[in-house]
Order: sequence, then structure tokens, then C-alpha cells
Amino acid sequence: MAKRGVRLVLFLIVLAVIVSAAGMTLVFLAVGRQPSVARNSTLVLKLDGDLHEVPTDGVVRQLLEGSGPSGLRAVLQNLQRAKTDARVGAVLIVPTGLAAPLWAKVQEVHDAIVDFRKSGKPAIAFLEYAGEREYYIAAACDRIFLTPTATLDLNGLATYEVFLRGTLDRIGVYPDILHTGEYKTAFNAFTERGFTPAHREMSDSLTRDLYDQLVERVADSRGKTADDVRALLDQGPFSSRQALEAGFVDELAYVDQIDDRTPLPGGALRRLDADEYGRVGAGRFGLGGGPKIAVIYATGVIASGEGGYDPLMGAVLGSDRLNEYIRDARGDTSIRAIVVRIDSPGGSAVASDAIWRELVLTRDEKRDRPLVVSMSDLAASGGYWIATAAPHIIAQPGTLTGSIGVITGKMVTGGLYEKLGANIESVSQGRHAEIASPARPFTDSERARLAALMEDTYQAFLSKVAESRDMTVEEVTAIAQGRVWTGRQAERIGLVDELGGLDRALAVAKERAGIGADERVQVVVYPPRRSVYELISRGLAGEGASLPALLPAEDRRLIGLFAAPALLAGAGEPLALMPALTLR
Repeated sequence: MAKRGVRLVLFLIVLAVIVSAAGMTLVFLAVGRQPSVARNSTLVLKLDGDLHEVPTDGVVRQLLEGSGPSGLRAVLQNLQRAKTDARVGAVLIVPTGLAAPLWAKVQEVHDAIVDFRKSGKPAIAFLEYAGEREYYIAAACDRIFLTPTATLDLNGLATYEVFLRGTLDRIGVYPDILHTGEYKTAFNAFTERGFTPAHREMSDSLTRDLYDQLVERVADSRGKTADDVRALLDQGPFSSRQALEAGFVDELAYVDQIDDRTPLPGGALRRLDADEYGRVGAGRFGLGGGPKIAVIYATGVIASGEGGYDPLMGAVLGSDRLNEYIRDARGDTSIRAIVVRIDSPGGSAVASDAIWRELVLTRDEKRDRPLVVSMSDLAASGGYWIATAAPHIIAQPGTLTGSIGVITGKMVTGGLYEKLGANIESVSQGRHAEIASPARPFTDSERARLAALMEDTYQAFLSKVAESRDMTVEEVTAIAQGRVWTGRQAERIGLVDELGGLDRALAVAKERAGIGADERVQVVVYPPRRSVYELISRGLAGEGASLPALLPAEDRRLIGLFAAPALLAGAGEPLALMPALTLR
């Protein structure tokens, strides 16, 4: 009887696996069929979420998304296709509930809509609600509709930063931190009770420049002067009627009234869902084939090892895994150019340097294979360290970059243990054996050793930047000190070469590789999408079922930015990590 019971259980397990695999395969095949596109269609792009650069590893999500791109790549690709597709006569942009906390991706979508309009086809925006980011995207369109009962939350920009030193003092935790440069503020959330003068100066500079970018783009799009827009924003937020009177929107209407209020191809709103449109083969648009260009995505907090996904920090960029992709691209003789797309606040200096070295080898192996860096929302600290391997760096005006500096330290939790009635005792041999002790701060000798190691890392960082940007170390030091810059500021001081998005980086790569500007190319993306077999064999491990995963994306990002230094910091490991900035 026992053997029969075991056999029955094993049979049921095998049957469940087969049924699950078959079900997932059927889902994949169902969504994999290419849809038909009617003439005079209006492509509807609903923009929500965080406009992620690369997809998650979730099984269900990847099966439903199919083999095509998702997130920001899908938006940009759909607009590029619709520009030349005779069956698509217009696009309807619906930005709602954007969780993208920063600005570069938002700017990239805005620029892609402007480029789409060069086709002569109309781009229409419909807003159920809009804050600054949603409106920034809508401002790229020919006409903007706002729901009659909605508000337009155009108030300006503010930077919020939480300081936890008082809380740590209450619970008996002491942050023992060393850093290079007065602007290297990645641990200030733990060491300070408020802004230091340098920290406030940097935050004010970033917020002011991003606000100026918002004002200038809105003024240009709506036919106003910058002074007029600033004066109007000081009166926000706006009711729908006030937004109409101020000239921020063109008409008040519900979505079903749009085709009655504006000319559409065919005289009616023939909706074409963006997800369906994304499954249409690239060959239909003349976008596939031709010479190959690799796009390697470097996204997330940088750490040694394989990387993966952390519920708090989000994507973790593992140096081992990324270097495998770099070597794969380098070894593929059919690839004519390589673009590295960076969206990272930095992390481990050692892991950043390992990635830099692999990119330098790739750059130097064949001089006729250009290496170009495209910066997304973040390419700061360790993210900028990686970028210095490329001879040409492109950033969006709103990219946050720089943060050239190093930080290290530990959280001393001995006081917390005492409050809880616990005691930590140790036995060790060696003068600095207890350098990582959680029970006490660094001794003078330990602090001196860490300071020397950190200074060595900082000097290596400065030297790499100086060589990459054709500067002296003294010139780099003047703009380093851990200071974060917007992409526009970084261009002015020589840290990046030009402003633009991924499309511009691909154009530069083509030009430098001797590929004609109008010649079609095949983009090879790293990391590659997982096969159906890999997804099924992995099971549901990538779905991220944890309490932090249930939080909204923006809240997870905020917690992760504060947690990253503590989670990444080893015993004196130098970190090249930017400060936690929350822009609203």
C-alpha cells in the first residue's frame, strides 16, 4: 500500500508538471500569433508603470508579453513603427499613473512622439489625470484632451530626502562612515539629521535645472515664453477649466468624445492596442535584417556575482552575468557596433571596475567596432565608472550622472543589542580582525587603513575619468567630490559628449561603424529574452512573492535607495553609489 501511495503521488506530480507546461505553451502560442492591423487605425499607447528598461524574470509576465520588447523599448519601437506604417493614421497617448520617479525616460518618450509627428500624422494626448511627468509627455502631442472633472497637478518640482540619524540614535545604531568629497552624500540619510550645506547646494542645483527643463519644454510645446510658464505654474494646481483657460490643454472631453472633437483617419477612433501592435514582426516595417548592432543593458544596483532581483533594491546588476554578455557580444564577429545602455545608481566599486575592464577589452580589441554609451535615468557613481570605458557618451538632459566619489563604512548595532538585553562578545587574532565588528565603531588604526584604501579607489576613479574625458586629474577633481549632475549640466562640464536617447546612440554607432544612416540594422539585445523552455524549467521562482514586492514600485525604489548602502557594504568594501534623491 505504501509503494502504491508513493507511485500515486509521483504520478500526480508529473501530471501537474506536464499540464502546467502544456498550459504555458498554449498561452505562448496564443499570444504569439501576429495580429491584423486595419487601415486608418489609431495606435493607443497607455503609459503607466515605471517604463522599465528590461523585463522582469516573471514567467507569466514574459509569456504574456511574448518575445517582443516591453516597457520603454516597446513604447519607442511602437512609435517608430507607426511613423512609417501606412495602416496607422494617428497615435493616442494616454499617460496615467506614471511611476517613473526620474526624468530621462519621460524625456525619451516625449522626443519619440515629436519624431513620430514628423510623419505628418497627428499625435493626440488624453489625460484622465496628470502631474508633471504625465503632462511632459502629453506636451509632445498636437492636441491635449483633459477629462472635464480632472485636475492638472502642475505645481513645480520638489526634492524630498529623509534623514534617519535621530531614529538610529534612539534605537542605539551608529553609522560609522567614511567618504571622499563633500558632495558624496549616499550615507547622509543615516549620518545626518538634515541637509549639510554641500548636500543642499547639490539638491537645489539638480531640482532647479530639472525644473528649468520642464518649463522650457512646456513653453516650446505650447507656444508660450518661459516666464509665462513659470508664472502659471506658480498658480497650480489647476481645475480642468483653469487648465483650459491657461492654454495647457486644448479641450475638455471624455475619451469617447475624442473622435467627435478632432479629425481622425477614417473619421472614427479605430483602436489598435499597443501590446498587439508590438507582436507584428519587425520585417513588416523594414526594421529587421542588415548589419548587427548589440545593445547591452546595464541596469540596477551594481554588485559582484550573478545579480538578479532584490525586493527592495529592485534589479541587481551582477558583474559576472553582465561580463558574460559583453564577452558574447565581443566574440560575435557579425556585430558591427556595441551600445551600452546604463540605468544604474552605482554600487560596488570592485564590481564596477570589473565591468569597466571588460568593456575596455571590447573597445580595444577591434578599433573598427565602436563602443557607445547611452544613459537612461541614472548613470551615476559606479554607473559613470562603467561609462568611462566608452569614447562617446550620450545622456538625456534629465539623466542623473557623475557622483564621482567613494564611500565605505558600517552600521554599529551594538547599542541596539544592549537595548534588547543582548550582548556581543568576540575572540580574535590580528590587529584589524574585528574591523567589521557590529559591536563597536572603527578604531583609529582601522579608520586610517580604510581611509587609505578608499583614497586609492577614489584616485583610480579620477584617473579613469581623466583619461576617458581627456582632462587632467585636477580638472576632474574640481567637478567630482561625489557631486551629482543632470545630463545637461554634465554636457557643459565635459562628462558627456551630447544629449539624446537610445536612438541617437544607435545613430552614432552606425555612423562610426561605417553603416549608412538610412541602412536598416538588426539590434541584438543583451540580456536576451528567455526561451519558453527556460521559463517553464525555472517555474515561478522569478515572480517575486514577498512582502516588499507588494508595495508600489515607487515606494520600493525609495526604500531600496536607502537600504542599498547597508545591504551592499561589506567590511570596508568601497562603494561608488549615488545619494538617494526623491523628486516629486
